[in-house]
Amino acid sequence: MTVLTTDRLLLRDWTDSPADLARIYDIYSRAEVVHWLNAAGLPLTAPEQAAGRLAMWRARHADHGDRYGTWAIERRDTAEVVGTLLLRPLPGRDEGVLTDDIEVGWHLHPDSWGHGYATEAARAAVERELSLGAAEVLAVVAPGNEASMAVARRLGMSHVGRRTDWYGGELLETFVRRRPA
Repeated sequence: MTVLTTDRLLLRDWTDSPADLARIYDIYSRAEVVHWLNAAGLPLTAPEQAAGRLAMWRARHADHGDRYGTWAIERRDTAEVVGTLLLRPLPGRDEGVLTDDIEVGWHLHPDSWGHGYATEAARAAVERELSLGAAEVLAVVAPGNEASMAVARRLGMSHVGRRTDWYGGELLETFVRRRPA
């Protein structure tokens, strides 16, 4: 199901098609991608693990409808999946408890870096979330991940320092974009 459309991209649900599962594995088995993610089960080490990752995402968003999700970013002109866009309530210091803080995040395949896809996809998700009434949307970035911090800045997000409020207390560079008054 398509969730959002931009000039060049579709944000859609990941499927259990062989092509989508292969792309999930290809993205999340790469050291240069997962280096910045403090997530259990990464990197993926076998292709069959992609189905488990997809099942985890589906379970995480089962009650969210299409407002929140972990979506494939697909190029409209080629149908190539370039990465993942997520929009979701942030897990707190106790990772089993979700907060009211909304996170936007992106994980792109290295062959898709540098084309503006993360910015374009995230901008669409952030603007939609703010238009639906959210007071603000956050991006939390591992210290040193200059490329993701640059995306957050291109989204018009303001850096508000390093915080430990989420993901079990992990120290993260925090960016915020607030709904206009």
